[in-house]
Amino acid sequence: MIDILEHINAVQREVSRTGETVTVLMRRSYQAEPAEVWDALTDPERMRRWFMPVTGDLKVGGSFQLEGNAGGDILECDPPKSFKVTFGGPNSLLELRLLPGAGASTELELEHSMGEAPAPGGSGALWVGPGWDGGLLGLALYVSGELPADADPVQMANSPEVIDYNEQSVRAWIEAIRASGTTTEDDLLSAAKISLSQYAPDAEL
Repeated sequence: MIDILEHINAVQREVSRTGETVTVLMRRSYQAEPAEVWDALTDPERMRRWFMPVTGDLKVGGSFQLEGNAGGDILECDPPKSFKVTFGGPNSLLELRLLPGAGASTELELEHSMGEAPAPGGSGALWVGPGWDGGLLGLALYVSGELPADADPVQMANSPEVIDYNEQSVRAWIEAIRASGTTTEDDLLSAAKISLSQYAPDAEL
């Protein structure tokens, strides 16, 4: 069983806007050394166990493709500290940063900036934030050893338990966007309904 509220509350979420660019920033601690978290994030054989298959020329100057999802170009890589890629288009930039935490833990920062946000103002965060929440959940279960060896990430993503988690994620992002003051309440609620229909179809505001 997944402790949904524990995992939701383990993530710090921020939304900002500069001109037309909307940025989501997420922070989460993992009880594993930075080298272990880095390997889980960048080794294709390990990624497919908790996230999704990835192919491509996985080095700076190369490109990647997530199976059934976005691809992009690899812009920067500083193992085991950070990497930066385009994600789904040249105006969509994703950067992951790893910092040593207390003891044998790792502090992960995920920053995704969208130059062409899919919804007005900060409400565009609802298109990507809940998806990244799902990724951070999968990584947490994997590095903690809670993910069964034969787990199928796709089946897991469609399980009732994870869909409940998705609903709470969308609600957490609604509050983060409200706190940011980057969009109107009407635009926020409109985007929230669309986001819920994607991530938790049976949920209502």
